[in-house]
Amino acid sequence: MRLSASRALLALALLAAFDSPESLQTAVRPDKGSTVTVSTALPPDQCAVCALGGVNDTLKSCRSSLSLVPEEEVKLLFNCSQPIEQAFTVTIAQTVECTKDICSPTTVETQPSLLSEFSRTYTWELKAPEKTLVGLNILGDGLRETSQPCPDGFQYSVTTPKTNPKGLTQYCRGGSATRLDEPNGAVVSLQVKPRALVESVLFYASAGPLKGRTVVLSVNSSTTVVIRRDPEAPECDVCSLDGSTPQCATNEKTLTNVNNLSLEFSCLKPQDVYSVEIKKKIECTQSTCTPAAGEIEPDVFKDFRRSITWDIGVPQRTVLTLDFPGGLKEMSEAETCPDGHQYSVSTIKSQGEITTSYCKGGTASPLGLLAATSVTTQVLKGSEVDSFTVKVAPRGNRMMSVMPDPDTIITIRRLSNEPDCSVCMNKEPNQICNRKYLTLKDPYNTTVEFTCPRPQDVFTVEINREIDCTETSCSGNIVQAESSLFPDFNRTFTWDLKVVPTRAFQLDFPEMGMRQIPNGEICPDEHTYSIVTYLRTGPATIATFCKGGTVTTILARYKGRVSLQVPGDRKLDPVDLKLNVGPETSMVAIVKVNLPRGVSSTDFITANYPGRFPDNQQMQWDFAVPGMHNYTMHFQNHTAPECLAEEVEVEYQKDNEKVTKLTLMDPQPKHAQGDFSMVLRNCETNTTLQGLTLNYRVSVMRSGHPGTVLKLNIRESNALEVIVAAGTKANLSFLDCPNEDVRLTASKVIGCLDMTTCSATQLTVPKLDSCLPMSLHSFTWHLKIPEDRTVDLMSPTGSLRQSLPGQDCAQSVSLHVAEGDGFSVGDFCFTGMIQKIQVHANVSVTVSDFSQTKEPFLNVSFSQEIPETIIYRISPEASSPTLLATPNWPLGMRPSSTVSWLVTVPSQYEALVQLPNVSQPRCRDRHTDITVKMLGDEEELISRREDEAPVDMLTVPRSFYLNMSNCIPERGVFAAMTKIVLQKKSNLLAILLGVAGAVLLLLILLAVACFVIRKNKKDKLAKDSSIYIGKGNIFRPNDGHFSKTRSDNESHVYASIDEAMTYGHLLGDSSYADSMPNRFNGGQVDTYNTFTGPTSSGLPEIQEPDNEPELEVFKTFLDPSESFHPPRPRTPIDRQDSLGFQDRRMLDNQLFTFKSTGDINTIRLSGVDVELQTPEEDSL
Repeated sequence: MRLSASRALLALALLAAFDSPESLQTAVRPDKGSTVTVSTALPPDQCAVCALGGVNDTLKSCRSSLSLVPEEEVKLLFNCSQPIEQAFTVTIAQTVECTKDICSPTTVETQPSLLSEFSRTYTWELKAPEKTLVGLNILGDGLRETSQPCPDGFQYSVTTPKTNPKGLTQYCRGGSATRLDEPNGAVVSLQVKPRALVESVLFYASAGPLKGRTVVLSVNSSTTVVIRRDPEAPECDVCSLDGSTPQCATNEKTLTNVNNLSLEFSCLKPQDVYSVEIKKKIECTQSTCTPAAGEIEPDVFKDFRRSITWDIGVPQRTVLTLDFPGGLKEMSEAETCPDGHQYSVSTIKSQGEITTSYCKGGTASPLGLLAATSVTTQVLKGSEVDSFTVKVAPRGNRMMSVMPDPDTIITIRRLSNEPDCSVCMNKEPNQICNRKYLTLKDPYNTTVEFTCPRPQDVFTVEINREIDCTETSCSGNIVQAESSLFPDFNRTFTWDLKVVPTRAFQLDFPEMGMRQIPNGEICPDEHTYSIVTYLRTGPATIATFCKGGTVTTILARYKGRVSLQVPGDRKLDPVDLKLNVGPETSMVAIVKVNLPRGVSSTDFITANYPGRFPDNQQMQWDFAVPGMHNYTMHFQNHTAPECLAEEVEVEYQKDNEKVTKLTLMDPQPKHAQGDFSMVLRNCETNTTLQGLTLNYRVSVMRSGHPGTVLKLNIRESNALEVIVAAGTKANLSFLDCPNEDVRLTASKVIGCLDMTTCSATQLTVPKLDSCLPMSLHSFTWHLKIPEDRTVDLMSPTGSLRQSLPGQDCAQSVSLHVAEGDGFSVGDFCFTGMIQKIQVHANVSVTVSDFSQTKEPFLNVSFSQEIPETIIYRISPEASSPTLLATPNWPLGMRPSSTVSWLVTVPSQYEALVQLPNVSQPRCRDRHTDITVKMLGDEEELISRREDEAPVDMLTVPRSFYLNMSNCIPERGVFAAMTKIVLQKKSNLLAILLGVAGAVLLLLILLAVACFVIRKNKKDKLAKDSSIYIGKGNIFRPNDGHFSKTRSDNESHVYASIDEAMTYGHLLGDSSYADSMPNRFNGGQVDTYNTFTGPTSSGLPEIQEPDNEPELEVFKTFLDPSESFHPPRPRTPIDRQDSLGFQDRRMLDNQLFTFKSTGDINTIRLSGVDVELQTPEEDSL
C-alpha cells in the first residue's frame, strides 16, 4: 500500500509539473501481431505518455517511450508542453511470414483508427526462406520511385540492406508500380502525417521462388562481353540457358559468338551487382573499315555500368580517322568529365602505347591516328552510347631520288618521336625501312621513301665529307655549293678534317671575317658554323661562328670537324672557307683576330664554354690592333678550377717584348697599343668541382698619342659613353677623336604625373651649345604617364606612315617609337594614312637625320586609359594599297599584348583586307587572335586563332575595326602584316533594279502596242465590207483617197449591206428586173444587182474546209473557186469595169440605178493609180 501511494503521489507530482494544458486521454487495443510503440523526442519533464490502470484509472506508469502489448486494451494519457500532434510519433510494426508458396497474413492491414491523432509509421518486415521472393500487390493507386518528400504526406519506403547497395528506395503514390517483389529481410514502411486517413488494407502478400532478371542477347564473333560481379556486392549468380543444364557463374561470365542466348540472374537487381565490359573489334583495309562505326547494337545492358572498348586494327602506311559528332575535349589525368562520359584513346607509337583522355564537346575531333588504336569509354547506368565513324585512307608518303657525291655520306636521322614515320631505301620488294635513321654512301641513284607526308618535320639530314691532308696540302676545300638534296629539311653539312699528328689544320675565312657567338646560339642568317677538335680527353668545341666579324683564321690540332647548320626551306648561302696545312703547335687552337678601327668591343670565349676548358691544355688568341688605337682587356665572366698540379695562367706577349704572366684575378692590360697574343693555360684540375671557363671582351678606341683619354670634368673616364645629366655643366675634351667617330645624342623627359600636369605639348629639339664640334645625331623624348592614362601621338602635318617593306619612308627624317622599356613599336615618317597613334604605356620617340625638317615633329596629348596596348586610327588612300604591321615588326609582338586599327572607309568605297604575311607562335598560355568587326556591329566578320586556318582575303563594306592579340608563346613569335586596298563599290542592286525597270517598261509598251494594233484590226474588221465582182479590179474597202466632192465622196460606199432587210421589198417587183439591160445579167458590177438566175434548185451549199482557217489573216474577197459563179479566165478589165471608177449615169437612190442607157461616163473614185496586169503577170 505504501508503494502504491508513493507511485500515485509521484504521478500527481509529474502531472503538476507540466506547464501546458496540452493533454489527451484515449484507449487503444493493438491487433494481433502488431507491435505499437509510442515515443517522443522531448525530455520527460516536458512530454510523457502514461498508461492508466487500476481503480479509477490510477496512474500506472509515465515514460518518453511506451510499447503496447498486442490484443490488450490500455488507456493512454498524453501530456506535453508542446502541441501533442507534433510531440509524439507512433510506430506500428508487423511481420509477414512466408513459406515457399504462401504468406501469412495474406492481407497487409494498417488498423487505421489506431492513434490517428499522431504521425504514424507502419512497418512490415518480410520473412521468407532462401531463394524465395515475397510479392506485395499494391491496392489502389500505384507507386512511383522518388528521392523527394511526397506532397500528399504518404511516404513509402523499402529497405533491403542485404541485396541493395543503395539500402533505401522511396516511393510516392500515383505511379505505375503496382507490385513490389522483395527478398527475405526486406522492410516495407509507410509514414503518414497526423489525422491522415489510411486504408485498412494496403497490400496482398504472396510468395514464390526467386527468379531474377532474364535477358536475351546476341554477340557476334568480333565482340566479347564480360559480365563481372562487384567483389563487395552480395552474391548473385548469372546462368546461361543454352542447353539442358544451365551454365552458372558467381563472379564472372564471358560471352562471344552466341545467338539469342538467355541469361538469368539470381537476384532482382543485377544492375546493382554486376558491371559489363564489352570489347569490339574493327578491322580495316587500306580504304575501308568493318564495321564503319563505333557503336553498340540495341543495348540490353543499358541500366548496367558499362566499359566499352573498340580495338581498331589498321594496315601499315594508313591514316585512321575517328570522327565524334559532338566533338571531343582533351583532358588531363586529374580532370573528370562533368557528365561522366569519358573516352580514352590508346595508340601504339614508337615510344610505346600512348593514352589520351577526352570528354564530350570540344574541337579535338576528328582524330588522325597512324597505327592500331583502342577507344574505351566508361558509360554510367542508363546513359546512351554515342557512336563515332571510323575511316581509313592510305597514308601520304614522299619519295625522292638521291645520289650522294663521291666521298660523301648522307645520314637521315629521326629528330622527334612524333608522328609515326619511317625512312625506306629502294623499292618493293627489296625495300629496307627504318624508323630511326638511314645512311647512304654509294654514289649512285637511290630511291628514298618516307612513310609520312611531311618527313621534314620528323627527320634531319646530315651530309658528311672526309678530307685528308698531308704535310703540305689537303685533298679539298670546305666549299658547299647549293644543293638540291633535301632543300626543305634541317640540314647539317660536316667536313671531317685530318692532318699528320704533329701539325694543325688551318681555316682561313673570307675578308668579311667571322663573329664568335656562345655555343648553342643561332646566327641571324640561320647559317651557323661550329669547329670541333678531337683531343685524347674527348671532343672540344673551339667556337661557334656567324658571318661578319673580326676572326680571320683558326688553327686546330691534328683532327677536327667543321659543321654548318641550315634550317629547312632556307636557301644555302655558305662562306668560302680555305683549308690549308698549318704549322706544328701544342695549342688546342689558335684564333687570329683583326680588331677594327674606331671604337669597338668584341667578345671571346674559351673552348667548350660555358663548359670546362680541357685540363693541361692551352689556347691562343693573336690580336692585330690598328695603329693609333688603344686596347683594354675585360674579363667579364670566369670560373677558376681547383688545381691539382701547376696553376692557371694568362700570358701576354708582343714582338720583341718580355712575356707577361698573370692570373685570372690580376688586373688585365688597359689602354695598351700594338699587336699582341694572349695564351690561356689550364692546370690539372679536380674534375669533381667546377672547371676553368672564361668570357672576356677586347675594347678598342682611338688613342691619338699614348696615354690620351676622353675626359669629363676632373675625373678620368675610359667609358665608351659619356652622359651629361640634365641641369649639370660639363667640360668635355676630345683628344684625337674625329668628329665622324663621335656620336652626339640628347634626350628629354616629359612627365605626366596627374591630370594637372597632363597637358598637350609638341615635340621640339632644344637648342644645344654651339661649341660642340659635331652635329646632333639623334634626339629622344621620354613620355612618362600614370597607369590610367594613354599617350596620343599625331603628326602636325596631318598624318604618319609606318616604314615597311614596299612602303618605305622617302624623307630623311625618321621617327622611331618604342615603349618605355625599349620594346620597339615601329619607325614612322610624315604624310601617310595614320591619323593618330595611342599607346597605353610609357613611350620614347627618337628622331634622327632631322637637319632638313622643320619642327615640331609630333603633337602629343594625353587621354583616358584604353583596353588595348596600342590603337592606330587609319584613313586609307584609294590611290595605293595601305600596309599595316604589328608592333616590333618583323620580330614579333610583346607577349599578352593587344593592338587595334580603327580603319575609316569612304562611303563610296569598300575595303579589301588581306593578310599576306602572318607568323604564328606555339602558345604556352592563351591564344593569338585576329578579329575583324565593322564599327557599330557586335558580330565579328572573322576571328582566327593560331591553331585555325587563316583567312586570305576579306571584303569589308564600311569602316571597321581590326584587332590582334598575342598569347604567351612557347616557341616562335606573333607578327602579322595587313594589306588594305580600297575599291569602288559595285552598286549591283541599283543596276539590277534599273535593268528590271527597263524590261518592265518595254513589256508595258509592247503590251500597249499589241492592244492598239488588235483594237484597230478589230475596228477595221467590224467596219470594212466588200463583195467580189469577177469583172472588176480588187476593191480596197474604206479607201481614204476619196475627195470630198459630190462625185468623188464616200456617200455611195457601204460599210455593210444586210441584203434581207435592205433589198427584200424590191424582190417582189419583177418588172424592175425586166427593165434592166441584158448586158448586166449574171455580170459582176460595182453596185448591187438583183439575182435573175434560176431559183428552183435552191441556194448553193458552201463546203467548209477541213482545216481551220489561219488566224489573224484577213481576206477581202473569196477565191473565185469558192464563189457562186463558175470561174472564168483572167482577162484584163476595162476602166469602166474597175471598182475604182463610177458611172455618171448612176442615180442617187437606194440601189443607185441608172438614169439612162447611154454611153458610159466614168468618174474616178480612188486617188491610187491602178496598174493593169497583163495575162503573163497573172499567170506567174
